[in-house]
Amino acid sequence: MSITRRQFASQCLAVAAVTAIPGNCFAKPPRRRIQIAVKYNMITENLSVSDKFKLLHDLGFDGVEVYTRDADDRKAFLRAREQTGLRIHGVVNSSSPDIKTAVELAGYLGGDSVLVLAREDTKRSYDENVRNWQELIRPVIPVAERNKVRILIENVRATFLKTAEGMVKFIDSFETPFVGAYYDTGNTVTWTKQSAEHWARVLGKRIGKMDVKDRGHAEFGDEKLKSKIAKGTDGGEVHWENVRKELRAIDYTGFGTAEVRGGDRKRLARMAKWMDQVLGNVAR
Repeated sequence: MSITRRQFASQCLAVAAVTAIPGNCFAKPPRRRIQIAVKYNMITENLSVSDKFKLLHDLGFDGVEVYTRDADDRKAFLRAREQTGLRIHGVVNSSSPDIKTAVELAGYLGGDSVLVLAREDTKRSYDENVRNWQELIRPVIPVAERNKVRILIENVRATFLKTAEGMVKFIDSFETPFVGAYYDTGNTVTWTKQSAEHWARVLGKRIGKMDVKDRGHAEFGDEKLKSKIAKGTDGGEVHWENVRKELRAIDYTGFGTAEVRGGDRKRLARMAKWMDQVLGNVAR
């Protein structure tokens, strides 16, 4: 059943009153199954924070994700969010051990996730790496719960979590929905023998957010890094039809954020179109 903009705004305000997540009620009603976003540092035009947000809003993006280092002037990001209705959906903390600050920043900006790269210390054993990151993450879980922010572990080359099954075991060790997976489609192909759809299938409902990447794509990939083995769709590495099938199976409707070489307005416009295509988004 479709709803009017007025009904959507009324419902959104009711939800905001309960969740205390501000700033989203002025955005357009959702029209995509999977919302699309970019990392803030991918916008290469020399603009103010507010004008960068407006650019993304005008191009039809649903949100943006910021790095902890991007948000030195937090108030500027808040103003940009309020002026445009563009959601700051999360914060990228990479492998910084200061997860608490990132969680609090995400909560302050109205986001609901922090991306964490559980980097491998090659001088430590696998079990030692597991314990180290458990000790870094576990104390922050109460902070995540208070801020309604999920700590999401990314599958990436530099981690000690080399398989989807290993990541599942690590995530489940925390026994809380506030620790989940940040699923990167391209990283699965580059450095593991498991396909992108295999990772999606095994991670399942643990997937809280996803990065949209395909290093084999002619425009949004990198020919130098293209796999000689992986055969995807559209000349790339990722078999997007299979990935979409797995995401539909878990009814994934969260954010998909591009993590590719950024650019100006024209490139970002093409990027939005490409993301909608590979994610199977259809206007409602």
